Amino acid sequence: MKKTINIGLFGFGSVGRGLYDVLGAVESNDIHIKRICVRNIHKDRGVEADFTDSADDIFSDSEINMIVELIDDAEAAYTIVRRALENRLPVVSGNKKMLAYHLPELIELGRQMSTPLLYDASACGSIPVIRNLEEYYDNDLLVSVKGILNGSSNFVLSKIFNENMEYAPALRLAQELGFAESDPSLDFDGWDSLFKLVILTIHAFGIYVAPEKVFRYGISTMNEADIRFAVEKQRRIKLVGHVEKLEGGGVYLWVVPQLISRNKYIYSVEDEFNGVVIKGRYYYKQFMFGRGAGGHPTGAAVLSDITACRYDYSYEYKRMQSANPVHHTEDVVHRIYYRYRTEEDSTLIHFTKVRERYSSPEWSYIVGDVRLADLVAVKDKLAGKEVFLAAFPWD
Repeated sequence: MKKTINIGLFGFGSVGRGLYDVLGAVESNDIHIKRICVRNIHKDRGVEADFTDSADDIFSDSEINMIVELIDDAEAAYTIVRRALENRLPVVSGNKKMLAYHLPELIELGRQMSTPLLYDASACGSIPVIRNLEEYYDNDLLVSVKGILNGSSNFVLSKIFNENMEYAPALRLAQELGFAESDPSLDFDGWDSLFKLVILTIHAFGIYVAPEKVFRYGISTMNEADIRFAVEKQRRIKLVGHVEKLEGGGVYLWVVPQLISRNKYIYSVEDEFNGVVIKGRYYYKQFMFGRGAGGHPTGAAVLSDITACRYDYSYEYKRMQSANPVHHTEDVVHRIYYRYRTEEDSTLIHFTKVRERYSSPEWSYIVGDVRLADLVAVKDKLAGKEVFLAAFPWD
């Protein structure tokens, strides 16, 4: 049933301000931000609104009937969302790190309290991937979800491959435009994509895989040699999150740079945009595209969640109740490009088959087949090394 919404908003950073602006643009008469909780109440926000620095002011306000959490502190976000559910207040969250670590617990709490938790805005910005997985792809025909889940890293890679910019200047430009944080590791080391992939996997295949169990590798060690290799192979490097169901019911997921060929949808996804390819039996592939970074696109996605709550919408997690449950596996082989400098580093990764090898005094690489389980086993050893790896799909 359509109803008036009085929001208690936590956070007024890029996305919180984006939501404020979007609400002002749509001039809704039945959705209002009643009070905003921020860390520093004395900071000039440039808007006329009721600010507080106390969560109690939000939760004790009897007129507030929805909580919207848009802060960057994962543990604080968890406390807010849990408190909202315990108080039977519908809650919208944008904190993908918090969700990736606490979602099973919060799903169960929401069920106990018959209270919705919505978070479409936490994955892929303006692209409504979660709700589509919930409503349209809620059957055993789904095979994989794969795509560019982080707009900041994609912006930098676009500048490198389209404008021949070096990594450092491209990163500075992304930071100046508000697409990347002052500490870029969350985006460029693959953490942001990983958290989103964990969330998407629950809705796509009904299984929760903790972030620490997933192989994650970013683009921060990529150098000119890797870019040259990609160009010579007529490919581009994209940071990709990928979950796929295998024959037999195994599901694997990983976040890794991939050497993408021209015939793939995500090859042409540029700048701060995200692109997600959903593949299934019989309907083959469907492609979703939209802005994945920026306050206004994400704020619009938050508004979509708020609007859904007005009509008592909630996720049903249908795949988690499937009669044919899946299981997490690492028993899959991929072709990998691996660049290194020292002989010691050349032995870090176990190749089941070497298909190409190059050596020079400056840098060397191996192209070959690697089991995902073997990559997971050495992921901590790869950190801090002067190496780079990328998936090298056959097509």
